[in-house]
Amino acid sequence: MKIEGARTYILEQLSNLSGDLYYHGLHHVLDVEHATAVLADGEGINEAESLILLQTAALYHDAGFLRTYKDHEEEGCAIVRDILPEFDYSMAQIEVICGMIMATKIPQNPQNHLEQIICDADLDYLGRDDFEPIAHTLFAELRVLNFVQDQHSWNRIQISFLQSHHFWTQTAKLARNRVKSAHLEKLVRNCRGNADQ
Repeated sequence: MKIEGARTYILEQLSNLSGDLYYHGLHHVLDVEHATAVLADGEGINEAESLILLQTAALYHDAGFLRTYKDHEEEGCAIVRDILPEFDYSMAQIEVICGMIMATKIPQNPQNHLEQIICDADLDYLGRDDFEPIAHTLFAELRVLNFVQDQHSWNRIQISFLQSHHFWTQTAKLARNRVKSAHLEKLVRNCRGNADQ
């Protein structure tokens, strides 16, 4: 597997994403790549092939946005099946990567440890101190696409999502659950405050 070539290729492609993708841009992919490496280390993944497969899945998990917004995970898998053989990935390796990409589809449904890691990496920001500015980029993106109308409805969506979400790996639970709970509590307080006004 020629990970460097595969990485260079997709980063060049992702630099052409629509400017309206305030959240799902190249910056998000690089963030997920980093979070994946941190989680893999925390989860004791040290076998070279698994680490390359995880990194590749992180880099390609949103490649489908190059073609579509809805069901971008399926399109991402189509891109992976087209492109990665050129970088010496076997079909078996590509299917493992596609499994990880599909696991990130909301609601997440990971079937194995590697899929759990990429799912947690994809939503790592939920339990970080930079949650609010990152969440704001998602709000801006969804508002441009007419998926959400205003800040109040967005806050309700976020509350519902945070209440239903859970991290899968022990590493993410230990590192992110406390801060994620604090974000949820703050959103609930803000919604109550607005309702009282």
